[in-house]
Amino acid sequence: MDLEIRTALPSDHTALGDITADAYLHDGLLDFGESDAYLGELRDVAKRAAAEVLVATADGRVLGGVTFVPSGGPMADIARPGEAEIRMLAVAREGRGRGVGEALVRSCVDRARAVEGCERVVLSTQRTMRTAHRLYERLGFVRTPERDWNPLPELDDIMLLTYSLTL
Repeated sequence: MDLEIRTALPSDHTALGDITADAYLHDGLLDFGESDAYLGELRDVAKRAAAEVLVATADGRVLGGVTFVPSGGPMADIARPGEAEIRMLAVAREGRGRGVGEALVRSCVDRARAVEGCERVVLSTQRTMRTAHRLYERLGFVRTPERDWNPLPELDDIMLLTYSLTL
């Protein structure tokens, strides 16, 4: 499989939105299922393009994507000055186990290294995303429990774990 990582084109937005929403839904990552308000955010790739959205393609098909936030801005959740952030990594079922997620994360790290003054890459993940945790750790990310956070403070049981990679 010849995998290409590139900036998402507007023509990729629907496919990537569907892949991201499907991954979160079918992996049980949305607390409120189909009625979860975050589902709309996952599908709204055009909004994410305020940062940089990358896609992994093979044979003309989008297999996954990620949002790379180079230095804060409206798409950043936890990034501080000098940090880039990775958000909404998702891989289609047919792309899993084929290195798609790793290639997307590596591309984000490479992009972060090219950002002047960027010292670290940070990300948030759910407790249940164990496959992703193994990927991040294999690539050198370390847990930063002091930065764990709750995106919905009105709900006590939602806590996102955080990871960091010093460049």
